[in-house]
Amino acid sequence: MASPAAPLVNPAKSFIKTLAESPNLTSIPSTYTYSTAPLTEPVVSGSEESIPIIDFSLLTSSSPDQRSQTIHDLGKACQDWGFFMVTNHGIPESMMKGMIEGMEDFFNLREEEKKEFQGKHVLDPVRCGTSFNASVEQVFFWRDFLKVFVHPEFHFPNKPLGFSELSHEYCKRVREVYGELLRGISKSLGLEESYIQNRLNMEDGFQILIGNLYPPCPQPELAMGMPPHSDHGFLTLLIENQTGGLQIQHNHKWVNVKAIPNSFLVNTGDQLEILTNGKYKSNVHRATVNNKATRISIALPNGPSLEDIVGPAPELTDKETNPPRYMPMKYKDYLELQQGNRLDGKACLDHVKILK
Repeated sequence: MASPAAPLVNPAKSFIKTLAESPNLTSIPSTYTYSTAPLTEPVVSGSEESIPIIDFSLLTSSSPDQRSQTIHDLGKACQDWGFFMVTNHGIPESMMKGMIEGMEDFFNLREEEKKEFQGKHVLDPVRCGTSFNASVEQVFFWRDFLKVFVHPEFHFPNKPLGFSELSHEYCKRVREVYGELLRGISKSLGLEESYIQNRLNMEDGFQILIGNLYPPCPQPELAMGMPPHSDHGFLTLLIENQTGGLQIQHNHKWVNVKAIPNSFLVNTGDQLEILTNGKYKSNVHRATVNNKATRISIALPNGPSLEDIVGPAPELTDKETNPPRYMPMKYKDYLELQQGNRLDGKACLDHVKILK
């Protein structure tokens, strides 16, 4: 039974921010208890030296040698980690800071205002809520979110003032960075630089903006901001307010990610694993919480067109030595499958794996 200091809250009708700001909150409701024992899995500190860093200015350099080396490093990061940081990407620090501040202002709106954007279906273009999918979960996560479809059509809440216009420009700039990363990844696979864009109509590629709020939690060792999962698209580019909490899985251990200021945190997604027939595996990651500070992050998962069918690239498979390991599936169906169920590692990807 929850203690008197842990009020019962229906996540489908309220936000975690409201619960976290309850007076004298000293424990969490049982419905938010992700683990009955403190989370004690081995976690290692990720230094700026160990997690791969891709200098974007070298990826776009006019020097063939510099570019070739960076493409090699990018491919190695995708294969060994499924995660890397991107520096010197050209997006102004003031714009990135403005995005974090705008997202904070959105979550600071009155609850009634945020509920205007709740949405009803996982493919609604604007959706605000809490946890991940409160309608199917038995344990809820210490997180509020805003999910907005921003490309090929741009949708956005009309509050707070000016945030929509800033986000429109920001998402456009991120797509430019994403496009260059995809070109480098194509080249690292031994394909033409434009292979992925041409094969999957990336001009109409699907992009979502996801804002996450993780307020202080009185029992962070029992709660989870987001459970271990992989992302559904090709690449997700994320920024945060320098409050740690992101952990990535590497060599069967959890690694704390310490972001370089003004960098993008980039992880590979399920569609890239499918396209490369498993050579570049999607990264499993999670969000932990703390009892001192609010973490805000903004993630931009980027994928193919919703109507594209993604399967292993024929150029990367061989019937005898490397047969296709994944069944082709329309991206819209894959997205709906993942967003409409509980998050559970790579459970969604297992649906399209070809069992041998």
